Amino acid sequence: MFDRLLFPTDGSDGADAVLDHVVDIAAASDATLHLLHVAPADPERRPSLRGEGDDADGSDPTERRRSDGERFVSDAAARASQSGVSVVTSVERGEPYRVITEYATERDVDLVVMPTHGRTGLSRLLLGSTTERVVRRSDVPVLTVRPGAATDLAYPYADVLTPTDGSACATAAVTFGGELAAATDATLHAVSVVNVAAFGADIRGPLLIDELEARASDAVDAASDTAAALGVETVRKSVGRDVSIHDGILAYIDEHDVDIVVMGTHGHTGFDRYMLGSVAEKLVRTSPVPVVTVREPRDE
Repeated sequence: MFDRLLFPTDGSDGADAVLDHVVDIAAASDATLHLLHVAPADPERRPSLRGEGDDADGSDPTERRRSDGERFVSDAAARASQSGVSVVTSVERGEPYRVITEYATERDVDLVVMPTHGRTGLSRLLLGSTTERVVRRSDVPVLTVRPGAATDLAYPYADVLTPTDGSACATAAVTFGGELAAATDATLHAVSVVNVAAFGADIRGPLLIDELEARASDAVDAASDTAAALGVETVRKSVGRDVSIHDGILAYIDEHDVDIVVMGTHGHTGFDRYMLGSVAEKLVRTSPVPVVTVREPRDE
């Protein structure tokens, strides 16, 4: 399923924790692994009494950043090569999220893999980070992993969860999830969660709930049909209720030992809201398993 994987790295503990999982995917898929470091664009240089170097030791910060980046990708390449994975390394300069998304598109990458936080992330997790920006803007699917959960990861996956609301965006994610499940002989879980707290008590009643559950059931049936057409042998369908879609998905992950979630980055609103405040954004922050975000294909 994968021919080219992209792993941006900043040499952080977060990136290192996820690297082994990326290598496992590449090795199992016989894919080429692209290792990329993006150094920030050069700041405006000011005259210095130390001469051309701006650092306290008189060294050139631009050259130091490039040297660090080359070391990061070289170290990662050495680890990948131990598993027989073919690698391509690159060190570039610019706005990190922009360089990453452009690199993925220009080189026809199948999947970008990133930790939810890296060198400066710490407890900030995703919000405001390079990963968040990549997820929002990438036309290529992005697999995000919380570094704290990276030690428990295994590939190939056995259980793939595809939440769906029947939207075009969700359908794109179901297709990707179905392809992944078929390629790894995994069980696909097609799930739709009815948010019973989305409406006030004065308008929430049996008829409305029945209508929402009927729509959810249709979405799950459509996802099951898509998966079957893609060659998935085992599909489990579920329609549930919860106080939020996010909580319902997390509960399903826990109850069914799901290995990975594949989800669209926006739903029925139809607006290109990316994922700020969406269920997908919350899952990337909180999911105990990797999350692949898939954007709805753009109109040509």
